[in-house]
Amino acid sequence: MASRLAGKTIVLTGARKAEEMVKIVEKMGGTALVRPAQGTVFLDDEQVRGDLEDWMAHPPAWTILTTGMGLDALFGIAADMGEEERFLAALRRSSLAARGYKTVNALRKRGLEAMVRDDDGSTSGLIRGLAEYPLGDAEVVLQLHGDSAPKLEEWLEEQGAKVRKVLPYRHIPPEPEQLAQLLSDVLSGKVDAAAFTSAPQVRNLAEYARSHDKFEALAAAFEGPVVAAAVGKLTAQALREEGISRVVYPQEDERMGSMLVELARYFQAEDA
Repeated sequence: MASRLAGKTIVLTGARKAEEMVKIVEKMGGTALVRPAQGTVFLDDEQVRGDLEDWMAHPPAWTILTTGMGLDALFGIAADMGEEERFLAALRRSSLAARGYKTVNALRKRGLEAMVRDDDGSTSGLIRGLAEYPLGDAEVVLQLHGDSAPKLEEWLEEQGAKVRKVLPYRHIPPEPEQLAQLLSDVLSGKVDAAAFTSAPQVRNLAEYARSHDKFEALAAAFEGPVVAAAVGKLTAQALREEGISRVVYPQEDERMGSMLVELARYFQAEDA
């Protein structure tokens, strides 16, 4: 494994655990560049407290949960409000849908089970599960992380659902200079791969490229000399939604280290 990234330069687009990822790349023989495409995430506590109060006062017919971390954060805020049991009761009064095994686990540790869950860890999988149920005129609370889920939101709107969104976290846009450098690295062929660890990183880069009339060049680079790597299915889906079809990602173990191992395997097969 130590030499599987030998001679390869990987640009890392996430600031979280960047130092740890750099060490993994170097241990595997590669060179890492850190170009954050996602700003700081912070808890919008005041807004969430109001959303939680409304949620508990008017429990919806359906609660759709998209992240385990987000659900844990909501329980933390409810506990600070002295309303943890009331929040749990509100969830028990809803039909629950969950995306991702971490979300399912966050429910189970509180004695809750999802009536609907995705079949593959993706938003599309969650939609397939929800499609079996009538949602017209249903009150729905959609818990997001810090980013929108346009595909899911559009689908719920088409079904006629009345959606209330709750975002425990907010993403702050990255510095334009970082996006400019990242775009330059990819377009110039300075890097062999770009590793994405969240959907916002993908969208931020794509939007920046579009705003500078360089998206077609970016997409061409990702279909040519530069490989797009994703930490898991959701991030891979975000890349595909932007029109980038070649995406390398771990099928099961959705961790940053696993993404780099999968990327090394890809290069090893290509170089064979």
